[in-house]
Amino acid sequence: MKSISSLSDIYNLVVENYVREYKTSTSARELWLDSIEPIEMKGNVVVLATESEFKRNTLSQIYLDKLEEQFSIVLGNPVKIELIVKNDMETTETKFNNIKNSEELSSQIENIVHDNKVTYTFDNFIVGPSNNLAFAAAKAVSQKQHEKYNPLFIYGDSGLGKTHLLSAIQNEMTKNYPGINIIYISAETFTNEFLHSITANNTELFDEKYRKADALLIDDIQFIAGKEQTEEKFFHIFNELYKLNKAIVLTSDRPAKEIKSISDRLKTRFSSGLAADVRAPEYETRLAIIQRKAEILNFKIPEDVVDFIATKLKSNIRQIEGVVTKMNALYMVSQIKPTIVVAQNVIKDIVSDHQPIPITVDKIITESAKIFNVDPDEIRSPKRNSQVSAARKVAIYVIQEITGLPYETIGQEFSGRDHSTVVYAIKNVKETMAKDSNFRSVVEDLIKNIKANQ
Repeated sequence: MKSISSLSDIYNLVVENYVREYKTSTSARELWLDSIEPIEMKGNVVVLATESEFKRNTLSQIYLDKLEEQFSIVLGNPVKIELIVKNDMETTETKFNNIKNSEELSSQIENIVHDNKVTYTFDNFIVGPSNNLAFAAAKAVSQKQHEKYNPLFIYGDSGLGKTHLLSAIQNEMTKNYPGINIIYISAETFTNEFLHSITANNTELFDEKYRKADALLIDDIQFIAGKEQTEEKFFHIFNELYKLNKAIVLTSDRPAKEIKSISDRLKTRFSSGLAADVRAPEYETRLAIIQRKAEILNFKIPEDVVDFIATKLKSNIRQIEGVVTKMNALYMVSQIKPTIVVAQNVIKDIVSDHQPIPITVDKIITESAKIFNVDPDEIRSPKRNSQVSAARKVAIYVIQEITGLPYETIGQEFSGRDHSTVVYAIKNVKETMAKDSNFRSVVEDLIKNIKANQ
């Protein structure tokens, strides 16, 4: 079957072909064909809905055979049409709305989605041209063959399998080398632990923990960019582990050379081993990911639905797997079968499921505070010293860039500052970025880090 985008698109193409082939008048098209609503596709059966029993009878007598013929031409397979009256059948959209409005059903579905999260291993990682180097290197590290790959620096956009590979290394090493001391942590958690050790005056314990590691696996290392104390601490830990030939694996959302506000000496360390990228998966790899996920869940998905998902979602493996998991949960809870229309609704939900704006705003303020070494509460307060003021302006600028919130709403986050204050802060940051390349790098990296963790 040819790749398709949605049932509505298919129907529009069918109508265009019908009108051209049978020279249908504009009034006839508007009255009969444009009033039809495509509902779903079940195998080779297309369900269409019309407004009344009278229209269904007329369409069945005059239009149905020719519509089936045009559907078959467009899709390349024989197609039968099931014509219903809208009021006679609950549509897929209605079913979705009913689930969303039911706390019990929504909770059941989310519980199934959560319970179906699999352990990340090399066996359930789908290998393709977009990730084969990173996969091979990660597997070698897991077998303690890391000398020529140390450090292994895996980079690529969010949702492409970097975390899967880190977890697979950890799981494989734990299984094969009992007692091995593996530290697997995000760069954000590393930063928070270090700052807490400074506050608690126990940096020695922090150092001891990391220097005892046999393998250090850190996710999203770009997160430490612009945090001078954290960078300095990580640099020394890295050097000690490297000299002892301990395995070091780092992931990032971009190549080391593009983490602009990180120190040159760290960029050099990151580039001294093997840098392996993970790219968006090819169509065939996306098909394999969907089929493998369905197989793990013991969930049968029709080929046309598999093709639809693989065609619509091209750049995020996490979303692809999430769609399959959610469709399986819908079937288990509400017996909603996996059709193209169902896939379309699930994709729409998952793709638009971003982190809530209040959480994003808090994150931006917290990260701005860390960069300028001030307290987040000070940024929100009326306090005006230079360090706090600089952090506040950057936070305001980044909030506007990422969330697009109105200036008045942004001002409310900072002790009710007015519209003109927000405008001034944004203008000031832009001007400073234009003059100071280092400052610009810090701000750009902050934006990238926030977006990568949304």
